[in-house]
Amino acid sequence: MIAGIGIDIVDLARFERAVSRTPRLRTRLFAESELVHEGRELPLRSLAGRFAAKEALMKALGETDGVAWHDMEVVRDAEGNPSFRVSGAVAEIVERRGIGALHLTMSHDAGIAIAQVIAEEAP
Repeated sequence: MIAGIGIDIVDLARFERAVSRTPRLRTRLFAESELVHEGRELPLRSLAGRFAAKEALMKALGETDGVAWHDMEVVRDAEGNPSFRVSGAVAEIVERRGIGALHLTMSHDAGIAIAQVIAEEAP
């Protein structure tokens, strides 16, 4: 059964301006593993997608008390499919709410990045 759904959209130009004005934003929002893929720094459109994913996850969970940006890390499996590695307050919320799976999809086009998360209850 679905425990929660979250969606978020990010304007790429606005995200780029924010990161340009505040370079520390990258390390505040993202784990090192989210900033680099196969030895190359990810483009801003990919980071915007990851930011949208984190915002969508918080909406799907329905609460944010004590949550830190590094408590939710966007990772990819061997086939390149995105998912989350959760820790800290996010892991506690997931456990408390009985969530067994988090499904994530992300995309970027036409100046926006979008992400959707479905939180599924454990069987």
